[in-house]
Amino acid sequence: MLKNFRMHWNPDSYAENARFVSDLGMPVVELLSPQPGERILDLGCGDGALTKGLLELGCEMIGVDSSPEMIEAAKSLGLNAQVMDGQELRFSDEFDAVFSNAVLHWMKDHESVIAGVWNALKGGGRFVGEFGGYGNVSTVVLAIESALSSRGLEVASPWLFPRPEEYQELLESRGFLVDSISLLPRPTLLPGDVGGWLRTFAHRYTSALPETERGGLVSEVIESLRETLCDDNGDWIVDYVRLRFFATKIYNNADD
Repeated sequence: MLKNFRMHWNPDSYAENARFVSDLGMPVVELLSPQPGERILDLGCGDGALTKGLLELGCEMIGVDSSPEMIEAAKSLGLNAQVMDGQELRFSDEFDAVFSNAVLHWMKDHESVIAGVWNALKGGGRFVGEFGGYGNVSTVVLAIESALSSRGLEVASPWLFPRPEEYQELLESRGFLVDSISLLPRPTLLPGDVGGWLRTFAHRYTSALPETERGGLVSEVIESLRETLCDDNGDWIVDYVRLRFFATKIYNNADD
């Protein structure tokens, strides 16, 4: 088992292998319905691609991410961005909305995230996001865990993909009114083969092996998935499943 693992992000690799993440985030932006002048927190802003888009709509944006490398990339776009663990947010009653795309499944302590978002929002503020839901990338996960198991290794998943009813219960337990929440299957075309995806997102798994053996593991997983995920045109399509939600911090006596 890996201990004290910290995910390291390479902005250039991310842009090459994972730009589809922000490109496919526009439906969540539309659900947010940002208004000029609103103060919005982008929770898990990454390299700031969506944060910049919201800024250009006239919103006052602050981005936070646990990756110093990604925050530097966001700052290079002229964004107000800072390194902060989303499970330890340090804001109080200052945002009209908290927005998050494709990040919350990395923050396995969902209760702490939700509590921090609640504290960050003004009364009546909204929490809008999309992230990996139950069943997300299950085919890829099964393949890489099987490959590691054949080597006598077991690695805890870096992600937590909840069912809608599980996440709704957490939101409501903190006092949010859940306006909408749903699980959305979204088969996703990769920019290359699944190896780029593994090298970008599956570090926790591949790091269980010595560096000299990781390439062999990735190649083995690519071949094991080729028949299932690669179509006749050579395109790789991964079984993404997203959980999308809109919740509101309702007023109570403490908000008066």
